[in-house]
Amino acid sequence: MSAVWGNNLKVSIFGESHGNAIGINIDGLPIGFELDMDKILEEMARRAPGKNQLSTARKEADLPEILSGVFQGKTTGAPLCAIIRNGDTRSKDYEKTKDFMRPGHSDFAGNARYLGFNDYRGGGHFSGRITAPLVFAGAICKQILEDRGIVVGAHIASVKDIKDKDFDNINISKEELKELREKELPLLDSKLEDKIKHTIMQAKYNGNSVGGTVECAVVGIKPGVGNPFFDSVESTISHLIFSVPAVKGIEFGRGFDITTLYGSEANDEFYYDGDVVKTKTNNNGGINGGISNGMPIVFKVAVKPTSSILKEQNTIDIKNKTNVKFQIQGRHDPCIVQRAVPVIEAVTAIGILDLLKGRE
Repeated sequence: MSAVWGNNLKVSIFGESHGNAIGINIDGLPIGFELDMDKILEEMARRAPGKNQLSTARKEADLPEILSGVFQGKTTGAPLCAIIRNGDTRSKDYEKTKDFMRPGHSDFAGNARYLGFNDYRGGGHFSGRITAPLVFAGAICKQILEDRGIVVGAHIASVKDIKDKDFDNINISKEELKELREKELPLLDSKLEDKIKHTIMQAKYNGNSVGGTVECAVVGIKPGVGNPFFDSVESTISHLIFSVPAVKGIEFGRGFDITTLYGSEANDEFYYDGDVVKTKTNNNGGINGGISNGMPIVFKVAVKPTSSILKEQNTIDIKNKTNVKFQIQGRHDPCIVQRAVPVIEAVTAIGILDLLKGRE
C-alpha cells in the first residue's frame, strides 16, 4: 500500500477510520523551527467533523499528539511523528452490510486490491478521516511558508450549481487568503452563504448529497520554483490533490476554458513593475514550463458529491454473489466541499515546501 509521498519532504500516513488512531510521519522539516500549536489547532478545527448540520454528526476533537521530532516547541530535525486518536466510532453500522459494496466508495476496488483483508469500517484507510493528519502536516508547512512570505489559501468556488466569484488571479492579497480561514463557509461573496446552506440541507433532507469546487491560490512565491516534466509545479500539486478522497478533477489558471482562446489571448504578456517582472494576465495560473513565474499560482479542484447517501441504491453482495438493494446506514456529510477547503490548502502547502526544499 502506497502511503509515502515526497522527494525532499517525505510524509507517510497511517491508520484507519475506526482504528485506535490515525497519524503521520514527516521527514525533512527545517531544523529549529518554532511551531505555533494554536495555529495548528485552528487548522485542525476547520476540517473537524461534527461542528454543524452541514457535516457528519460524528464528533472528533482531532487533537494531534506529537510523539517525536519536536523538543521545547521547536523541530529537532528528526522525523516528526504525530497521531490523532479516534473516539466517536460506530463500527456496528458497518457489520451488517460489510459484504454489500457501497456505490461510489472504494469497497469493491479495495476488496479486489487487498484480497478482502482491508478494514471496511468507515472506509478504513480509504476514508476521508485520514485527511486529518494531512491537515496537521499542512498546518506546519503553512507556518514555514508564511515565514518565507508565501501564503496558501482557498475558497468554495461552487456548491452544486451555485457559483462564488473567482479570485482576481492577478491581485490576490495575502490578507484576503488569511481572512477566508476565519469563515464557516469560506466564500468571496458572503451573500451566497444562506443559499448554499439551504442547498446542502435540502440534499440532506432528501437523503442525498451535493458536490462542488474549491479554488486555491499560492501568493508570494518567487519565480523559478519547480521543474519541467515529472516534478513540475502542476504535477507535484496534482499528485497530492488527487490523494484527497472525493477529488475528481483539477485545472490551473483558465484550465479547460483556455482552449476557447486564441494564442494571442491565452499568452500572459510580461512587463516590468519597477524591478519586479509581472504578467498582464494570469491565464496559465502562475506557471510556465512547470516552473513558477512569480504570479499567484491559482487552480480549481472538483469535489464529487458525498458517496454515502440515505437513498436506496442498487449494488452487489460479494459473499452471496447476488444483486441487491441497499441503503447506507451511519453518519455522513451531505456535502464535503467546505471541509475539503483546509485539506486542499494543506496538501498544496506540503507540495510547495517540497519544491522549495529542492532548490536549497
